[in-house]
Amino acid sequence: MMNTTQGNDLEALTTEIQIHSQIFKRVKDEIHKRIIGQEVFIERLLLGLIAGGHMLIEGVPGLAKTETVKALAECTGIDFQRIQFTPDLLPADLIGTQIFKPGTTDFEVKKGPLFTNLVLADEINRAPAKVQSALLEAMAEKQISIGDETFRLEQPFVVLATQNPLEQEGTYALPEAQMDRFMMKLKIGYPDKKEEKEIMNRMSTKQDIQLNKIIGKEEIFKARELVDRVYLDEKVQDYIVDIIFATRNQEATVNGKLAKIKELEGLIDFGASPRASIALALAAKTHAYLQGRAYVTPQDVKNIGFDVLRQRIVISFEAEAEEKVPDDIIKIIFDSIEVP
Repeated sequence: MMNTTQGNDLEALTTEIQIHSQIFKRVKDEIHKRIIGQEVFIERLLLGLIAGGHMLIEGVPGLAKTETVKALAECTGIDFQRIQFTPDLLPADLIGTQIFKPGTTDFEVKKGPLFTNLVLADEINRAPAKVQSALLEAMAEKQISIGDETFRLEQPFVVLATQNPLEQEGTYALPEAQMDRFMMKLKIGYPDKKEEKEIMNRMSTKQDIQLNKIIGKEEIFKARELVDRVYLDEKVQDYIVDIIFATRNQEATVNGKLAKIKELEGLIDFGASPRASIALALAAKTHAYLQGRAYVTPQDVKNIGFDVLRQRIVISFEAEAEEKVPDDIIKIIFDSIEVP
């Protein structure tokens, strides 16, 4: 329960958030000048940018994943680099290398494309383990080591990695440690008939749609400051913890007592780590901010829960035999746990 002073503070914060979050609605509208549909995808990109969370984007070719990310970079005015991952890629192609300076005994550091704000790692699962390791340091530590020097990455720093769910030949499975570093895994679907027709008509003509810069880094940092102040009630905190624990022990609290969720029996090999609860809380707070609210509701947790959890649950062979996917597991968990 909140006292009167907290209530007044929350009201003032709500007003501030409602005013400030409008600028991200303008960013979304600007992106839609070039991108048709993909409403949820664009919202999640904005959420990840504000929260500072890396995202894994899965979808078949041709769904404008790359174009949407490029449009986001244009509208926010932050530095952007696209890296095409291939089997012959080397760590130095990402982070940079040391170059010997003729006539001296010194080495000069030539920085790679990871020294930017927004990184699009296209087809990330086509790169070998050494490249994945170099990327992991940047994602996890927000720093890059070249030789005996370590460089802090400039904020904001967000990695948006794409992978094709169809072609698996010549790909490398991402290690669990790296999967856990992604705040969200987004699944991009096909457009509906109306959107498809609009895409066809627009893209069949030669037109170059220029986008305006709507925000800069200052607005992103201000949004992060406001998200930090979004109120997360203890009951909602307990709700998040219950969800995470249900992925591990397949139990839910019913009428005050723990009980096994029968539908999950034998379907989960490994559940979500503590990073999942951190990511779910931060994503829910950011989602509330984008909705113009200064407090988190259980619905915020539900809205963002699938994207945060799907890459963190390792399903069993039994689940695969039953043709279940992590989203099926997450739905059972949300349906089983009491909403505060």
